[in-house]
Amino acid sequence: MSTQVSYDQVADEYVRRIYDELKHKPLDRQLLDRFAASVRDVGPACDMGCGPGHVARYLREQGVEVCGVDLSPEMVEQARRLNEGIDFQTGDMMALTVPDGTWAGVAAFYSLIHIPHGDMVQALRELRRVLMPGGLLLLTFHIGDGTIHLDEWWDKKVCVDFLLFRSQEMSDWLRMAGFEVEEIVEREPYPEIEHQSRRAYIFARSKPQSHLTSSTGAP
Repeated sequence: MSTQVSYDQVADEYVRRIYDELKHKPLDRQLLDRFAASVRDVGPACDMGCGPGHVARYLREQGVEVCGVDLSPEMVEQARRLNEGIDFQTGDMMALTVPDGTWAGVAAFYSLIHIPHGDMVQALRELRRVLMPGGLLLLTFHIGDGTIHLDEWWDKKVCVDFLLFRSQEMSDWLRMAGFEVEEIVEREPYPEIEHQSRRAYIFARSKPQSHLTSSTGAP
């Protein structure tokens, strides 16, 4: 069973448990407000790994022209149902079907947590490709080491791995992929409303192609 099928399995319950989570996460809202202020007058943004579309909805409420992409068709259907007027499409962040420089910003909230360490630079390079030069990436992840594997999730049979990362290693991967890291924010988990892991948020800016050096590797 793949990650995509696992998310298809839990899509209904995911909506019930997760869709309204931003109401209880003031730092997340604050950082999304900052992201929105940076991109809304520049160009469109994408909620990458959008799930049921709650981040995209929040960004639209802040005046951002936004779309959403998710690997799971069931999640995309939920997002379309819950967020009328926002374009949601299925897609693989490792090989997106949009042209270079499509978006002024990408918000990737916990969407990189299923990507193995060895594939992370490739995934981040793909995000840089679809960003405008100087485009803004806001990504979030769980802080730690190792992998959490689930065979059952909310009483559904699944097979999915959640990878934990350290802020420094993610920053290194971002630089290798052609980003300039602007800021790293870490926080303790909010009690009772989310998995009890520490969280990291990174703002990173896509470097123009001409500014990339051999240390970043091929685009």
